[in-house]
Amino acid sequence: MTGTDHPFQKYIKIFWSIFGIGILMIIILFSLVANGKLGFMPTLKELENIESSLASEVYSSDSIVMRKFFYKENRTYVPYEQISPNVITALVATEDERFYKHSGIDIKGLFRVAKGIIISDESSGGGSTISQQLAKMLFPREEMDSKLDLAFRKFREWIIAVKLERNFTKEEILTMYLNKFDFLNLAVGIKSASQIYFGVNPDKLTLEQAALLIGMAKNPSLYNPLRRPELVKQRRNVVLNQVRKFGKISKSEYDALKSKELNLNYHKEDFKSSPGTYFTEYLRTILMAQKPNHEKYAAWQNQQYHEDSLEWETNPLYGWCHKNLKSDGTPYNIHSDGLKIYSTIDMRMQTYAEYAVKQHLSLEIQPVFNQRIKILRNPPFPNSMSDEEAHNLLNFSVNGRIDL
Repeated sequence: MTGTDHPFQKYIKIFWSIFGIGILMIIILFSLVANGKLGFMPTLKELENIESSLASEVYSSDSIVMRKFFYKENRTYVPYEQISPNVITALVATEDERFYKHSGIDIKGLFRVAKGIIISDESSGGGSTISQQLAKMLFPREEMDSKLDLAFRKFREWIIAVKLERNFTKEEILTMYLNKFDFLNLAVGIKSASQIYFGVNPDKLTLEQAALLIGMAKNPSLYNPLRRPELVKQRRNVVLNQVRKFGKISKSEYDALKSKELNLNYHKEDFKSSPGTYFTEYLRTILMAQKPNHEKYAAWQNQQYHEDSLEWETNPLYGWCHKNLKSDGTPYNIHSDGLKIYSTIDMRMQTYAEYAVKQHLSLEIQPVFNQRIKILRNPPFPNSMSDEEAHNLLNFSVNGRIDL
């Protein structure tokens, strides 16, 4: 009777066997990925000592940033307490509304994405949590040859996200995310972004300003406020609507905010146009100077070698980055270690001085030079000099520069 009483028993056993094998394979796969058997996986020590390249800043005596030194990333670290709550609200509401409820992987979000794929609903949103996005930023994806590589990489990001959640608080994860994200136009991190796009510090960002910056997280190149202001405004309003759905603003507040213009106050990051350029460049060469090696000096540079050696021994600023070592025993790098350099330059007086020089040169010296050069046969040489003498002098000058 057992065969007739349970006609589907065999099929039920097969189903549960396949299901069990599938679960076991997933467990084995996660174990292999977590232990670095299927590609790179950061160790606990690497996660606990995450370092980002930070720009060093030179401050004037009146506490104004004169210049930043950086290689590729104009990033200045800012703690959680100095970030406007508007930024935090916009980020969580838009990118990960259940951020405070999950531990790195949002299962509900994954089911929502799966449902969207099945019914072809592109508006269902993504399933990546803020922690997963941070994992991708901290450990960028390598080149992938197949969809299988992409799947393994996705598994790795999930595991890294869980490890981040275990080792850092929610506030620390949000802070790392906002300090790491590249907002384009040399604005890496929320501090640089708020200063470059709006001319304010991150703790002063209004909700609509925060919404603009967070809106860029979806696709910075597409939502570049300098290139596509109308598209950026639409994206900003999407973020504001998410904040409304998140229960942080009312419908009337949303209606008032969405009608506002972008009101950018763009400050291009260009040290060449900032006051004290020659001074800050001299400061950079002094701090980064290495201990003089006689073999690297030409025979005619003996005097320079002796002067540099004396500076190395007597001037604590000369070669500071190489005289002072970090905790790992390596020298400091002014372009990536986020140094704070305080100078005696008064920014107000420096600005006045440079303005006076510019006015004197452009309004007095240059016009006189332009008038006199018109009557010269071989400018800038006087007419008393023959053509041959002027030609020989020019050749000597060019050759001299080449020899140097």
